[in-house]
Amino acid sequence: MSAFRYEKDADGIVTVTMDMAGPVNAMNAEYREAMGTTMDRLEADSGLTGVVITSAKNTFFAGGDLREILGATPETLDSFIAAVEETKQQLRRLEHLPVPVAAAINGAALGGGLEIALACNHRVVWQHRSAVVGLPEVTLGLLPGGGGVVRVVNLLGLEKGLPLMLEGRKLKPDAALKAGLVDAVEENRDALVDSAKAWIQSDQATAAQPWDRKGHAIPGGTMREPAVAGKVAFASAMAEKNTRGLLPAPIRIIDVASQATLLDFDAASKVESRGLGMLAITPQAKNLITTLFFQLNDINGGSSRPKGIEPSTVKKLGVLGAGMMGQGIAYSAAMVGIEVKLLDVSLDAAKKGKGYTDKLLQKAISRGRMTEDKASAVLARITATDQYADLDGCDFIVEAVFESVDIKATVTRQAEPKLAPGGIFGTNTSTLPISQLAEAAENAADFIGIHFFSPVDKMPLVELICGEKTSDEALAKAFDFARQIGKTAIVVNDSLGFYTSRTIGTFLDESCRVLTEGVHPTILENLIRQIGMPAGPLTVFDEVSLELMRKVNETHKAMGVFGSKSDTSVSDAVGQVMINEHQRGGRHYGGGFYEYAEDGSKTIWPGLLDLYYKPETDIPDQDVKDRVLFRQVIESIKCLEEGVLRSAADGNIGSIMGIGAPMWTGGFLQYVNTYGLDRFVERTRELESLYGDRFAPPSLLLKHAEQGKAIA
Repeated sequence: MSAFRYEKDADGIVTVTMDMAGPVNAMNAEYREAMGTTMDRLEADSGLTGVVITSAKNTFFAGGDLREILGATPETLDSFIAAVEETKQQLRRLEHLPVPVAAAINGAALGGGLEIALACNHRVVWQHRSAVVGLPEVTLGLLPGGGGVVRVVNLLGLEKGLPLMLEGRKLKPDAALKAGLVDAVEENRDALVDSAKAWIQSDQATAAQPWDRKGHAIPGGTMREPAVAGKVAFASAMAEKNTRGLLPAPIRIIDVASQATLLDFDAASKVESRGLGMLAITPQAKNLITTLFFQLNDINGGSSRPKGIEPSTVKKLGVLGAGMMGQGIAYSAAMVGIEVKLLDVSLDAAKKGKGYTDKLLQKAISRGRMTEDKASAVLARITATDQYADLDGCDFIVEAVFESVDIKATVTRQAEPKLAPGGIFGTNTSTLPISQLAEAAENAADFIGIHFFSPVDKMPLVELICGEKTSDEALAKAFDFARQIGKTAIVVNDSLGFYTSRTIGTFLDESCRVLTEGVHPTILENLIRQIGMPAGPLTVFDEVSLELMRKVNETHKAMGVFGSKSDTSVSDAVGQVMINEHQRGGRHYGGGFYEYAEDGSKTIWPGLLDLYYKPETDIPDQDVKDRVLFRQVIESIKCLEEGVLRSAADGNIGSIMGIGAPMWTGGFLQYVNTYGLDRFVERTRELESLYGDRFAPPSLLLKHAEQGKAIA
């Protein structure tokens, strides 16, 4: 057997080493064949005294084969469930061996990997940060269908087990030990198998799983007990609230877990298999798997990075501007060991920016997540300065000053000459064309846009924008820097607003159109939250600030490019009214669409109703939802059509991580695929006839619909 190695020692203990084709072990047809053959051999081995399951890969086991799951359809559901049942029956055979079985977990055991380990009588894991264990299936719209739900419930009970599955937690070794998912940790990776064998030969070894022993009871009780049923009802309500009813997996997990407390193990296992099957054929699972697994892995793996260029690291970073963006960039870089020169117009301003890092570090210390020594080392990496000379020798300089062509040009001319040979200059801008900003640089080939999102320390995305003269080397170095500080980097071509800001603009504009047509602002906010946007549009406008948007629009008007890419005239007009006539510039300026109380609560500004609310307005709720969602999707398709987006993957990841696209859509471009291309075209034409030509289907969409070809 090439997939699994079978080695028996002098004591009769067999070590089964999983070593499947490819970089990882996964639950696919090859696995099922190898596991079936291995079980036949183990069951026939008369001298068997114990079994150790381990891996030859860097990870223990990667989980289910997501391509098989993507291929599941209503028509193939029965065969899909049959394959799941075959996998689970093999694990039951493992559990029914008359000898102890131990898992030696030498790396990540997520999803199916943990399910294999849970079918063993004992689990020992390597004490290393990479050896995480967990059941993250919910993050892909699925449930742990290889026995994970049933075994976790039988092992830990509902109260402890449900959070692990509903949150998709990935636990490091000590946390996994504390949670009860593993039984021991081992400092030395090479000693894992020996540790597992030592347990097999110890007095504590047993060949019977807890749920197969007579008298086994679910820890904490079953659903027949009112206290347990009450906690499950609360968990269901919270899951519904958190997902807004848009993601079916959490509720299905709760249902299967609850039934597992009432049924015998094998009956509960069948319920679990059916639950996985029903989720696998949902559009939500297809979208999440496509985007947040395959496309995200491709992007993080460098699919957008120019090939043939050596990897690079930044050792010394210059940050121009110690405001909200600059201070976040400085923190993110210092946290991964980069020396940072944080420059502002005054030393006090620069020190204030450095204080942001100190504040975050102190919070981490208070929560037990960092030691004083480590915090001091991080803070020491940041030098606050007002002297451009301190930038000498920087590998990378990021300019993060105000959105003004003139201001950015001034600091570029002063800072760029300080770069080390081969260094690159990045401008953090959300809307201004990179090619125009690069005119201030001596070497436009080493000039690139690097758009961070606020707050930088929390937001996972960076949008890299290539100007007309940006070189592949500069792009590769910028990509490497983004990965170095733990960010996902999408790559786009130069355009006003690029991808994310341009698309956010349509979100805000269409929402303002609905507002000015008379829909009550509270209803508007709630309807948009119902489609899965993280916040209502008026809330977003207030947080970003109407004043900032006004200044950006004024800059675009002065440049003669306002409205050249997408029509945001209505949101601009609303902003002008709010600011010029009512002095309401957003939350930072004391209030905007909302009024903010000292206790943190907020209410709609009453004047907004006087300005726009028309009780007689009768726009269907579904039209409001579709208008705001479809406007962004259409803009995303236009960006792909125009070459602003280099790939659909960049668009999907950018929309989820940077714009806040509803998770269940899989991103604005992937959404079209499971909505149905023809159906989407039909709906856009309906909206076009009712609300205007901004909903006209782009030619790229029509082409894909005609060919029946997914946007991928």
